[in-house]
Amino acid sequence: MTIKITAPKIQEGRLEPETDLYLESRIEITDRLIEQTEFTGLDADRVSFDRTLFRQVTITESALREAEFTDVVFERCDFSNMNFAGVFLNRVIFKDCKLIGTDFGGGRMQQVRFTDCIADYANFRLVKFKSVLFEDCSLVGIDYYAATVQQFGLERCKIDRANLAEVKLKGVDLSTCEFDSLIVNLEDLEGCKIAPNQASVFVGLLGLVIK
Repeated sequence: MTIKITAPKIQEGRLEPETDLYLESRIEITDRLIEQTEFTGLDADRVSFDRTLFRQVTITESALREAEFTDVVFERCDFSNMNFAGVFLNRVIFKDCKLIGTDFGGGRMQQVRFTDCIADYANFRLVKFKSVLFEDCSLVGIDYYAATVQQFGLERCKIDRANLAEVKLKGVDLSTCEFDSLIVNLEDLEGCKIAPNQASVFVGLLGLVIK
């Protein structure tokens, strides 16, 4: 299944450089270029970013709960262990980013692409995905528990020990992914696509032994 992702509507030449990012709850940030900087201790609710490019930005010890990002690109950013709980992402790209342990739980994502990212142990519990693609990413131990997926793709990703329990996987193609074990409910596997060499993982879920 081909997943079509609409690119962010953003023109770098029209963005205003932002060197001192000040955030408070419900503030709106529009048409900004934020690059080669580090922030720590950010704490705000329902911040809105529109038409913004983040490049080589690191954010630590911070929480942006229920933030909204529309027409946004993240390039080579490090948001490891960030709290983005309840986030809304629309037409967003993450490229070559570190998202280790990042919390996106309970969020909504549509028209979003993750490329060449490291998101091991990130939390996507209860996220609603619509037209979202992860490609060439490391997703070891990632938690998708009870996520809702529509037009959802995992291509050439490392997903060993990923938690896909309570995720309806019909139409999801795992055939290009690498994994030795998964957490998944057997009843949710109907219609999921796998490669022949991956079959032994799912046979093991049935308690069978291949001789």
